[in-house]
Amino acid sequence: MTMRITISRQTVKAMLERLKGAYQRGDTRLVRRISTLLEVLEVEQPVTAVSTKWGISPGCVYEWVQAVLLHGVASLRYQRKGGRAAKLTPSQKQQLCQWLDDGPQSVGFASGCWSSLLVQELIRREFGGIVYNRMYVCQLLKQLGYSFQKARWASDHLDEDARAAWKCDRWPGILRAALERGAMLLFGDEASFPQWGTLGYTWARRGQQPPIKTSGKRKAYKTFGLIDYFSGRFFHASISAKFNAQSYQAFLTTVLACTSQHLFLVQDGAKYHTSQAMTVFFQQHTDRLTVCQLPSYSPDFNPIEYLWRRVKTRATHNQYFPQFEQLMASVDAALQHFAQHADDVKVLFRAYCTESALIPVPAT
Repeated sequence: MTMRITISRQTVKAMLERLKGAYQRGDTRLVRRISTLLEVLEVEQPVTAVSTKWGISPGCVYEWVQAVLLHGVASLRYQRKGGRAAKLTPSQKQQLCQWLDDGPQSVGFASGCWSSLLVQELIRREFGGIVYNRMYVCQLLKQLGYSFQKARWASDHLDEDARAAWKCDRWPGILRAALERGAMLLFGDEASFPQWGTLGYTWARRGQQPPIKTSGKRKAYKTFGLIDYFSGRFFHASISAKFNAQSYQAFLTTVLACTSQHLFLVQDGAKYHTSQAMTVFFQQHTDRLTVCQLPSYSPDFNPIEYLWRRVKTRATHNQYFPQFEQLMASVDAALQHFAQHADDVKVLFRAYCTESALIPVPAT
């Protein structure tokens, strides 16, 4: 006697809903299981044909059918597979992260750098002799949100209160005042481009670090720069001599002569910016100039730093300058590019606002 198994339309509907959810979650195992069952129970395809089509053994299909008959659609799910319990508890991982953030010396190590071996020893020492393979330590650190990266300098002269006041009070006030007066808001700084060149990242064959010729000459090409926060306009002047109050005055005098708006000048605390000679100069030009000082040791608050990096990438990275005139020509060409492409400069301001968490450039 041949037996025929049928399922109700309600069960079919519930299975189709489960199938839809499995598709949306990308659960391919459950998609295959429900599709197989529907073909066997709803379409009444032979088990052997269905098992061949889906690459499943007939015995597995029969087990799935039996589970549906006994437990209904509740059987259409997969239990999370068991496995070896994690050696570190969530609270231990949280504590490990705190030690990593504080640095090796905070937990008694002499080194100032975390290595996988050092983290391995920390875990063994602090968590009851738990020993991880060194390679797994690297995986664990990645899972916890860490990466192996180069440290950066942070001056011990930073005045965090002054920096916070600049971001929250001083800067919004400067921006508002400049907008109200229809003024230009200029960020200024200086850069030095050495004849011996600069090094930058480049693609090269693995294990063959590319050599870059250098003249070894210590001479440098120096540049004053100002960029307007609103328009992206770039003013620049280059010299071969040292930066001083006289050359700075000459540069600002040129900028004043080629503009008609009031200028809000944001500058750092370089000695020749705040010298007695410059104080007198600024007093003589209060009708055109409003000077705003950045907090000490805060180059990250000056977007022109981003511009200098781009100039070096275009003009001096991995380049050889046997003659000083070649350096001058390369730097001048890069400076002229940004002077002619204000939109490129405005892109730097967006990066500046994002990294510094400052008020973005107003829409134009």
